[in-house]
Amino acid sequence: MQSNIQQPIPNSKFQIPYLLHLADTTLIISHRNSEWCGHGPVLEQDIALTNIALDLLGQARNFYQYAVEKSQQSTVDGRHLTEDDLAYLRNPNEFKNHLLVEQPNGDWGVTVLRQFYFSCFQHFFYQELQQSKDEHLAAIATKSLKEVAYHLRWSSEWVIRLGDGTEESHTRMKNAIDVLKDFTDEFFEMTDYESELLKENLSVDLNLIKPKWMNKVKEIFEEATLEFIPSTNPQTGGKNGNHSEHLSTLLAEMQILQRTYPNSVW
Repeated sequence: MQSNIQQPIPNSKFQIPYLLHLADTTLIISHRNSEWCGHGPVLEQDIALTNIALDLLGQARNFYQYAVEKSQQSTVDGRHLTEDDLAYLRNPNEFKNHLLVEQPNGDWGVTVLRQFYFSCFQHFFYQELQQSKDEHLAAIATKSLKEVAYHLRWSSEWVIRLGDGTEESHTRMKNAIDVLKDFTDEFFEMTDYESELLKENLSVDLNLIKPKWMNKVKEIFEEATLEFIPSTNPQTGGKNGNHSEHLSTLLAEMQILQRTYPNSVW
């Protein structure tokens, strides 16, 4: 697929990749969660996960809209860039999401654990982002933190429920840990654009988050009678556009309407 989007204006060299990273990550996990709509184990939890997907989609829109504001001189086919262009007209190698969020849903245990890992990270990340000198970013973080508090509570309860449940549910959670263990280190890997913005107190020092994340994960795992297994083969690169084949498949489905009927409106 050929991308229709021109490169961002030079003075947004580090801000635009950072905003896209934040937007892409929340968009992709939102889409993954939405795939459960109508397929959840019970209706109540089907609705709960769908609501979490909507919260994350709202966060993605906030970041995309801010990226558009920062890229006012960028155009697509001679017109100004929009949030829809960023979501639906970029190729897989232009996305900057964490690799974790693009991983397939698997069973309910894998989905729940993926959300727990991510919500735990977001919880501490947004706490730090509230201190950003960029008031717009700080405001998005403050608003999003209220939503993430629920996401973390919901996913924590499910990890405990399944881990300390039946022999079958415990085994499935152990499998989920094995499936996802190599994708969490990327949370704490600083890219060039993050490091440059950190010099101006605009981004977050991920080194401050890692011990908090680790302590929370181990706390929940202990209650769930699960063992935290460190990564043996860390998978990174998503934040710089290097993705698994799963993202291409996901985007092909998510982008098909806009790609097939450009500039469609209701």
